[in-house]
Parts: sequence; C-alpha cells; structure tokens
Amino acid sequence: MKTNSSGKTVQRGEYLLARLVQFALGIAVLSAVAGCQTQSSPFTSTTPAVTNSVHPVIPEAVPAAAVPDTNNPASFTLREGDILKITFPGSPNLNNVQQIRTDGKITLTLVGEVQAAGMTPVDLQKKLMDLYASQLTSKEVMVEVQSSSFPVYVTGSVLRPGKISSNHPITALEAIMEAGGFDYTKADLKDVTVIRQEGGQAKNYKLNLKRTMEGKASEPFYLKPDDIIYVPEKFSWF
Repeated sequence: MKTNSSGKTVQRGEYLLARLVQFALGIAVLSAVAGCQTQSSPFTSTTPAVTNSVHPVIPEAVPAAAVPDTNNPASFTLREGDILKITFPGSPNLNNVQQIRTDGKITLTLVGEVQAAGMTPVDLQKKLMDLYASQLTSKEVMVEVQSSSFPVYVTGSVLRPGKISSNHPITALEAIMEAGGFDYTKADLKDVTVIRQEGGQAKNYKLNLKRTMEGKASEPFYLKPDDIIYVPEKFSWF
C-alpha cells in the first residue's frame, strides 16, 4: 500500500495524541490511590498504643492506725506509763505532772489516789472537777498528755524477743530492730505475722518484710498497743 506524506503526518499526530491521553490517565490513577492512602480506614483503631506502662505498687499490708492521737482528748484512752500535765487555772498551787503507775493510778494533792488508766483525758478532767469541787474557786481543770508509751511484743526468730515500750508511732520492722533484729540463720522474713486484738478476737496481718529489706517499695505497717509480732523460722526438711 502506498501512503503519501500527508497520510504519514496524520498517523503520527494520532499516535502522539493517544500517548498523551494514556499519560494523563496514569497520573489521575496515581493521584487517586495516594488520596485513599491518606484517609483513615473506618476499621482502623485510632487509640494510641500503650508503652512502658507502670504497674502500681502493691503494699505489703494495709497500714494500721498509729499511736492514738493525744491531741484529741475525746478519743485517746489513758494507759499505764502515760505522763500527764494537770493544770488548775484558778488554783496554780495544785498544778503538777504525774505518770500513771502500773496499777493505773496517780496521786494528787488533797484527794490522794485517783484511777486514771482506761479513762479519756476529758473524763479525767470531769472526775477531778468533782473531787476538787470544794477547793476550786474556778471550776476548771485541764489534763494534757505530755508523753504516751505503749507496749508491743516481739517473738520468734529475733535476737532479743520480748516486750518493747514506745512513746512514738512505730512500725513492725522498727519493733523488730528494737528486738535486736532478725536471726538471719533462721528467720523467714517473707511471712512475718502481726497479731492484734480487734473486737474481742485475734486478727492476723501477714507482712513480707523481705521486700522492704531489699529496698523495694512497700507501705510501712504501724503497730497498735499490745500488738504481737511473730517472726517464723524458715521451713527446712532437715
């Protein structure tokens, strides 16, 4: 077949036009794909991933209330060994400082022996106002607890088991240190027991003091009067 120069020019123009159309379609397809990739899929969670989560520290035991608050006369119960400051604002010559004896009594001028242990400071104030009613020009008596000591008992695998008296809040570990510390050849630090009388029944609190001794975070366990701390021996087959 013969083709003149005019025919060749027409064919070349159609070919170039077709290639331009293909190129434009390719760009359009790529743009559409890129636009889809920038949109969030409705099935993809937008919640950020959690990394390096910190686990809360679990205390070894629920910390017990410390020594009764001597600043609250209505709730504090006087005990043997407590040191009391007794003030008579209208009769300063009767002012004195007394320590409650082991029999629970104190000795005061003019009235002699008075039972104090087992009472609150407020109750003792009322009692003294009645006892001194005929001697007081001002019907006012103030009882202040200057110092309060209480006993706890440490037994088991410690170097010096026995009674410990404290006049400040004290933890189970501190009481054990006062008893000479653990007998490390025998003591099981992971299973220490605090025995406490509550509501007429003995209640046991289990403490893992090994964690504390290793420097790991744990809540201090504060003792109450007459608590018993028992440090058991390690279990052994031999």
